[in-house]
Amino acid sequence: MKLGPVPATLTVSCIGAAALLAHRLVSVAVLAVLLLAVVLRAPAGRRWPYLLGAISSGLGIFLVWPLVTSQGTHVLWSGLTVPVLGRLDVTSEELRMSARSGLRLTSLALAFAAYALLVDHDRLLASVRLIRRSALMAVLATRLLPTLERDAHGFVEALRGRGVAVSRVRGHARLVSPLIASSLERSLRLAESMEARGFGRAGGTRAPRPPWTALDWSALASAGLLVVAGALWL
Repeated sequence: MKLGPVPATLTVSCIGAAALLAHRLVSVAVLAVLLLAVVLRAPAGRRWPYLLGAISSGLGIFLVWPLVTSQGTHVLWSGLTVPVLGRLDVTSEELRMSARSGLRLTSLALAFAAYALLVDHDRLLASVRLIRRSALMAVLATRLLPTLERDAHGFVEALRGRGVAVSRVRGHARLVSPLIASSLERSLRLAESMEARGFGRAGGTRAPRPPWTALDWSALASAGLLVVAGALWL
């Protein structure tokens, strides 16, 4: 049984917020693992760029933080003295801070990945009653990356059908121009379809929406409690 688009979006947002508010390293690590488990439910072919970006960004914070900060007294390693930066040393306090900050950044990236990969953005937009115009802009912006990803996959398959192999950075860089052109064409089609359907006019209709289930309400309540726990106890 799956969550609806609105409860799913609010749930992953709350988990990401709890990771930002949590103070203990173990708590942030558990939340990051929870979000990772959610992202792993997405198809393998689509999730790897998001996982690569989330893990590499968090790992970068973990590796750089101890070298550019000076905190703590329990020195684990002492290196050379660099102008402006001073002596490069690593303390146990810096390692804990860098690990917590890296896991927080990874958790936020994984929360966005779960939203981009698993949430039905069309149903999410249809479920919004208030601030409909702002919600439309937010949904269109956040679905840009998955849409470009699907277009790029289609271009690669079309080239393979013609006997042209797309490999390495240079080969994929050639897809930038057709991706930009297809994005502009899609934006024009979207604007024309919205105008033809009377978007923004009074008396508009919408498709019926399924009601929230007990799982939706329980997941949202649990996520809200997790935010409170992250701020007070975790």
